[in-house]
Amino acid sequence: MHNKTNPRRSFIKSTGTLAAGSFLIAKTSSAMETASNMQPPPGPLSEKQIVGHGEYTYQVNKSWGIQDLRKYPVMDCHEMIQDKKGRLFLFTNHPKNNVLIYDRSGKVLDTWTLNLKGAHGLTLSEEGGEEFLYLSTTTDHKIYKTTLEGKVVLELAYPGETGKYASEAQYLPTETAIGPNGDIYVADGYGQDYIIQYSPKGELIRYWGGKGDGEQHFDCCHGVTLDTRDKNNPSLLITSRSKQEFKRFTLDGRHIETIQLPGCWICRPVIKGDLLYFAVIVTKTWGAYDGCLAILDKDNRVLSFPGATAPAYPDGTLQPPSYDDYTFLNPHDVCIDQDENLYVPQWSSGRTYPVMLERV
Repeated sequence: MHNKTNPRRSFIKSTGTLAAGSFLIAKTSSAMETASNMQPPPGPLSEKQIVGHGEYTYQVNKSWGIQDLRKYPVMDCHEMIQDKKGRLFLFTNHPKNNVLIYDRSGKVLDTWTLNLKGAHGLTLSEEGGEEFLYLSTTTDHKIYKTTLEGKVVLELAYPGETGKYASEAQYLPTETAIGPNGDIYVADGYGQDYIIQYSPKGELIRYWGGKGDGEQHFDCCHGVTLDTRDKNNPSLLITSRSKQEFKRFTLDGRHIETIQLPGCWICRPVIKGDLLYFAVIVTKTWGAYDGCLAILDKDNRVLSFPGATAPAYPDGTLQPPSYDDYTFLNPHDVCIDQDENLYVPQWSSGRTYPVMLERV
């Protein structure tokens, strides 16, 4: 953990170009998604398929959010949140429609854009009774705080004052989390792997992490979220995606624990009630469309793997899941509504709209 220091590591930048129906693979050095020209398989549209395990089973609805691409174009659908009115906000990197706002039936109510080509992370925060969005952008190298209507109220540029960045090109933030006091935590998941903490006004407080193998380090800190399930001790859950684990930290950057999940390339943790949900974008091989979802209890034990084999702990260690070759292509996030239905945006999956899983 640092308040001020210097040296930096070298950075390998992706040079792939995103295109309609493009397929992306990961660089093992940076765990960053990179473009190629493969097309995804079409996938059936059955409304009857039941997925999941134990008490957490769902009926798959692949047609829920399908729209006319000419009217509501999308590229990669990265993340979703639900506001107090029950509306579902989808964040996509198509500059015409960075945000699509759905009702729960799958109808698009509205759209807006900041013309972002690197749209990635979407976080909702309620502050003084008003809801705000925090948008993480990779190619734009910024964090934007906006109203639900898309008005920008705060911008955070690259954190040059840390001494860890030679230029903004090295800063590729993927996610944010908002602390109980309004502090902003930024995960530089595709850049230098630091967690950077700001005041609500955008003033640098501290940073920690960086790429490495130590307990305080990350290998693709792709996602971060505030875990308030222990009301007396809120903490941060942070993905170390290429290590197939996430780590828990105090709000001032001290490591608490590491939770290993073999076979799970975790996008971002999402808390709903007492449970932890996340999309597993890859279970075995980049390029195989073998992702699924995971649902964990408060003890970090997997209860259900929608889209994959049932969770098993034959020797006390989680057995890597095997995907079902049906439900998902590359799931990138999960949004849980008030009825515990799931909405799953997908990355590099042929410009597909979100898949909906209805709780059984």
